[in-house]
Amino acid sequence: MKQDPETFSLSVTDVELGIPDLLSTLTGLSRTRIKHAMSCGAVWREGSTALQRVRRASAKLKVGDKITFHHNLEALDAIALTPELMFDGNDFSVWFKPAGMTVSGSRFGDHTALNRWIETHHKSGDSVFLVHRLDRFTAGLVVVAHRKAIAADLAKQFADREVEKRYHAIVHGKLWKNQTIETRLDDKSAVSRIIVIAHSDTFSLVEVRIATGRKHQIRRHLTSIGHPVVGDRQYGSEDVEQDLQLAATTLGFRIPGSLYRTEMIQFQLDESRVPFMSGIS
Repeated sequence: MKQDPETFSLSVTDVELGIPDLLSTLTGLSRTRIKHAMSCGAVWREGSTALQRVRRASAKLKVGDKITFHHNLEALDAIALTPELMFDGNDFSVWFKPAGMTVSGSRFGDHTALNRWIETHHKSGDSVFLVHRLDRFTAGLVVVAHRKAIAADLAKQFADREVEKRYHAIVHGKLWKNQTIETRLDDKSAVSRIIVIAHSDTFSLVEVRIATGRKHQIRRHLTSIGHPVVGDRQYGSEDVEQDLQLAATTLGFRIPGSLYRTEMIQFQLDESRVPFMSGIS
């Protein structure tokens, strides 16, 4: 039986007791289960510092600290997928994120998220700064920074629309010609360039280049012209049994931190990692 998510909160009045004891008494869950939830990033502390996850069972508390536990059994029992390191630039790294993996965590935990996986598996102890995102069910290339200055450099390139981003998708229906979609999304400008690579009577393989990065832009734009992405359960795909056939396949940017910021670096995926790129039937 599926358990609905719950949120438990308490204010610390006794610093002799640790978080596992306090939350075990409050929730009825075992200390072992509470410790697991803490390691997964589901427990938060707010005190003299900003609200932040607290992972160590031995974390010191102060009277007046507020402890919040966002309990979602399904999230806590989830197993992290494994991303693939494409490039290690020391101050930044590029990864292939598999479909089904989130880029960042939620209040219910972050142990299955890309940024946490990198923190715990890649050069353990390195900081990870996100500068852009991919939807959970979109596979593809993601760059992260490992220093604040590098994160700021990359974030500015994304904000200034200097980053090359290309996607591939299988969509329903036969698309005959290239086109540019400029339908506004969330009352903001949004531009997607659709390039037809191949088509059959029922499906088309397209490359998509976006000049903006609105939420679910590609999926919403393709649905708006009557050609939803195959496997897109949210925006009207007929093929609900398929995984989302959308991937971020090209990522290009200036090497952050370089003296004149002119040296470009580009990464591309092929059908070895995105099988649907090999064709349609």
